[in-house]
Order: sequence, then C-alpha cells, then structure tokens
Amino acid sequence: MQYFYIVQPGDTLAAISERWRVSLTSLVAANHLNSPNLIFVGQQLSIPPGVFRYRVKSGDTVYSLSQYFRVHPSIIIQNNQLKPPYTIYVDQLLFIPPGMPYYIVQPGDTLHDLAIRYHVITNGNRNIELLQHVNQLPSPYIFPGMWLQIPYSPPGGNDKIAFTASQNGNYDIWLYHSKDGTIIQLTNGIADVFSVPVFSPDGKSIAFVGRERLLYVIDLENDRLSTIDQFHMNDDLHIAWSPNSSTLSYTTRNQIIFYQLTSHAAQSIKQTGATNVQWFPNGSEIVYQAPDENGISQVYRILVNGTERRLITNNTNGPLHAIQLSPDGDFLLYTTPGASISLIHTIELSTGTIFALEGGPLAKNYYPRWNPHSQTIAFSATAYEELGYFNQIRTAEKNGEQETIHALSNCFASPVTWSVDGDKIVYLSGCQGQEFASEIWMIDLNDPVPIKLLESDLTIISLNWKP
Repeated sequence: MQYFYIVQPGDTLAAISERWRVSLTSLVAANHLNSPNLIFVGQQLSIPPGVFRYRVKSGDTVYSLSQYFRVHPSIIIQNNQLKPPYTIYVDQLLFIPPGMPYYIVQPGDTLHDLAIRYHVITNGNRNIELLQHVNQLPSPYIFPGMWLQIPYSPPGGNDKIAFTASQNGNYDIWLYHSKDGTIIQLTNGIADVFSVPVFSPDGKSIAFVGRERLLYVIDLENDRLSTIDQFHMNDDLHIAWSPNSSTLSYTTRNQIIFYQLTSHAAQSIKQTGATNVQWFPNGSEIVYQAPDENGISQVYRILVNGTERRLITNNTNGPLHAIQLSPDGDFLLYTTPGASISLIHTIELSTGTIFALEGGPLAKNYYPRWNPHSQTIAFSATAYEELGYFNQIRTAEKNGEQETIHALSNCFASPVTWSVDGDKIVYLSGCQGQEFASEIWMIDLNDPVPIKLLESDLTIISLNWKP
C-alpha cells in the first residue's frame, strides 16, 4: 500500500524529497501535481519508495527525530516496537516511514478522483473495483474522515514477465501477467538460485539453466519442456538466442556451442575460457569474452562458422564481465573489474571509442541492460550502505551522458529488464538486509511513478520481460 505524508508548515517538495531520498520528479508524478511549488499545509502526499531508515546519533530522541522527519512520534514508536520510556541507542537502525499506509478521506473526495490522483489505473481506466475490494467497501460511496488504503494497481495490457523464484526452498520459473497481476508457475522444482529465464526473440520459448546445471527450454505454445545439455561445475551459465529464435548459444567444456532446436544438431568453436556469448543482429556473427595469450580478459568477435576472429578490446586491467551487445550491434557494454567494485563501460565498435558511465556513489554498479532501441542502459547502483542496503535504478545514454536516478529499491542490487517499447523498467525490491527480493516493481520513464506489480511470499531472484 502507498504511504501518505501530511504536509507541515514550512515544507517544500524539495525538502520532502531530500528527507526521504525520493526523486523529486517521482514525487510530483505520484501525486499528479501541476507544479512542485503548489503544496499546502495538511495536504496528503503519496511518497514513493525511498530510504525510510535512520541510524541513531548521539543526542537523538524519539521526539527530536519526529520533529526532524515531521511525523508523529507514534509512527517511530510503532514501527520499531519501542517500549516505554522509548529509549533509543546510538547506531540503532530505525525504520521511519513518511507517514501511515492509508489516506484520510477529505470533503469532496470520491473513489474516482482518488484513483486518478494516486495512479490506481488498469488499462488506462480507474480501478474502482480494486479500491473497493482492498477496503472492503460495499459501494463506491466514501465519507470524510474515512481511512482508505490506496493499493498499487496492475497496469493492464498483455505483457508478461518471466522470473525465477523460490517457494519453500524449491526454485522455479514463473510468469507474471500485466493484464490482472496474476502469476503462474511454469516448472516444478527444477530451477536453481542461479537460474535466469531468457526469452527467445519471438517470445515463444524460455531457456534457463536449472538444477544439476541442466539447460532447459520451455516451449510456451505447446507447454513442453526439453532438456538440451548439462554444464560443468565452473562453466559460465550465460545463454543467448540467435536473432531468428532457432539456435541457442552457450559455453561449456572450453567450447562455444550452437544448438539448433528443430534439428537437435550442435556445432562448436573451440575456445578456452570463453563466456558471455552474444549474437550480432545479422545472425552470422557473435561476440564473447575470453583470455588472450597473456591470460588477460578480452572481447572478441567471430563468425559462427569459426572464421574471421577479431579482437574488440585492448584491455590491460582486470576481468571483463556482463558483456552485452546493443540490439543494433553498434555498441558493446561490460563491467569491470569485479563485484566489490563494478564500473560500467561501453565501446563504439566502429571507432573503438570507450565511454565510462559515472555510476552510483559506491562504485557498485550491477545488472546493466540495453533498452530495445540501443540508446540507453538501465542498471542498479548500490547506495546508502550505512542505512542498510539500497540500490538506485539508474539510466544513462550509451555514451555515458544524461545519467538519471529513477527509483529506489531496498535491495543491495537488483536485476532490471526493459519493456518492449523501451519506456518502462522492471526491477526487484522487498529485500530484508542482503536477502533476496519478494517484490517486483515497474517505473514508466514517461510517467515516473514506481508501481508495485507483485508482492508475494516468494523469494525472487531474476526476471526478464517477454519480447
């Protein structure tokens, strides 16, 4: 449910956004405000997910913190289960939300107005039925003083998002439907913590590596599961589809494998240490990472028949990870050097020019993904480690410019995936500490309000939007 902050004397939207580490753009959009300067005392503002944590400093009291955050002391007391005399301790980490998870009905309010104002919209229509259901209202009639929970509404449409999740210790591939927010389980205990569902470009199949490192393909149209191959213990588990959806490529046993699904024939290119195979859009050439003769990580391109291998990078530093070719084949991105420090770079293949993304404040930038138009990269940047674990959902242009923070997740890092039209980003949140996520969120870059798509008792690991 959405949290609501009551505007206090002296408040400005800029101060509120800074207090909760929320994007000012998202705050304006979340409340359908015509101007960021036009707020009034007593107004109830929906606050998008931010940093609702505070680490106690010397001299802090519940009362002083309630004054600083401009919330009632009971909010701090109740959310942290404090007992009289409500003593707090230096370095104690408190959860301080920006208000209460309900809206207080004002004179003149209607469910129709509230649905528009707070984005309870499905398929472009106000989802009055959802508001009634969540609040157990027998009719659309509401009256001043009533407390209403304002839910997040499924966006509608026919989009589908595949994700890997665990329930009772068993990992499986699931499918989320944007039409009504429902999910269905596609497998039965054969996925694993490292499984990433990868759609074929035509959207008809999903490939993933599951338990025992077996490579599976789900035929969505015929509801059929096939086992393709088995990876070795230390193999790279990245898999990629050919542009025409007929062939899977992956690396195992020091080979690059091309497996043709209809004929079940396989071809291979011998290459020690190869990882991260990616297809050029022409379907006749790939890129991959492999060590050079000096053992230094490089990126190469080669025809699928194993000829005309060419070096792309001239790396002299650490290993290159997360190799990704842009959908148009003109740019390449990679991260380096590792996990504790992860920086994102892009290369313009025609010139060899390298661009660096600024990234987050801690230099921990993960899960970069090209948007379908090859112009923008979305990624997760870890931030605010002193307050727990959070990451910023960021985008940057392919040359590293116009880097923007769009949303905040309360996970150390979050996989991201783009909608087919390149306007929306889906990411994970709902983590407890460094644990895995339990929520799926979406933000529309044209209407930047974070929308919760799914809140569940599942442990969610990875996700991908259906083409």
